[in-house]
Amino acid sequence: MRAIGNALAAWVIVASIACSGSEREKTDRKPRDGGEEAQKSGSFLALTYNVAGLPEGLSQSMPERFTPIIGPLLNDYALVLLQESWQTPDPNPSAPTRVYHEILVAASTHTYKTEPAAQPFGMDPTRPSALLSDGLNVFSEFALGATERVAWSTCVDTASDCLALKGFSRTPLTLDSGAELDVYDLHMEAGSSPADDAARSTDIDQLLAFIEQSSEGRALIVGGDFNLKTDAEPASSQFARLLEAGGLTDACTKLGCGSPGNIDKILYRSSAELRLSADTWKLETDVFVSPEGAPLSDHAPLAVRLAWTLRSR
Repeated sequence: MRAIGNALAAWVIVASIACSGSEREKTDRKPRDGGEEAQKSGSFLALTYNVAGLPEGLSQSMPERFTPIIGPLLNDYALVLLQESWQTPDPNPSAPTRVYHEILVAASTHTYKTEPAAQPFGMDPTRPSALLSDGLNVFSEFALGATERVAWSTCVDTASDCLALKGFSRTPLTLDSGAELDVYDLHMEAGSSPADDAARSTDIDQLLAFIEQSSEGRALIVGGDFNLKTDAEPASSQFARLLEAGGLTDACTKLGCGSPGNIDKILYRSSAELRLSADTWKLETDVFVSPEGAPLSDHAPLAVRLAWTLRSR
């Protein structure tokens, strides 16, 4: 991991000097029971995917080759939450060293996309060690509002977490019915040391406080790379605290997915206006593969079909 820091630092120095294959339907906007139900219920396919978008040679995957394959496959999902997807500066004085988010943007047919955060290159006073931004981005078939990005208040360098502004983002989303919800995309502290465990606990406290302040009474989708292996302690207790305090439901737990320890997760919460529920949960390991059958990232993409119903007021 120290090599990653050295290589990224070299990129910063140079920059500073210059100062799809699936047949399933991604959305179901048809009435479930006909007639008046057309504007009252529906479902959509959501995906969370850590695309391992560090520069080639630093990534745990092969993004130079695999990112162009990932891009078109994302179009089968109405809502896509990405992690480790960073935008290459334009112009890029450190070429050919680059990151890859713009490749996904070019391949996407989604109507709405969040604006990627600029790279800090060690210039953010709140975290001078950060060379990269949060790497969090959302593609959507549904209208998106302005995105808020929040970095975690702490980081531990055992897994090079302090080299990026890791944290979470909040983006309001409006369904076809006009009902609103908030979409949270996150990437939590990595590593397995006691200090990392403590940092993740702090991450959860920070996320819960933000949800309470900014999303009170609103329906939520919370997805991303939690780095919580929730079939073991202390992650299990930490995750249970997040669910209970946030009023959230884990799609995996709700559907008995069989992979409770998976660190990539999609959670949801209903509101007085909008009821959300998970219909399906699936790791798309048979979809996001190279022609030779190799996985396109070191993370398995997770797809959850979420059903929504407007509540009678």
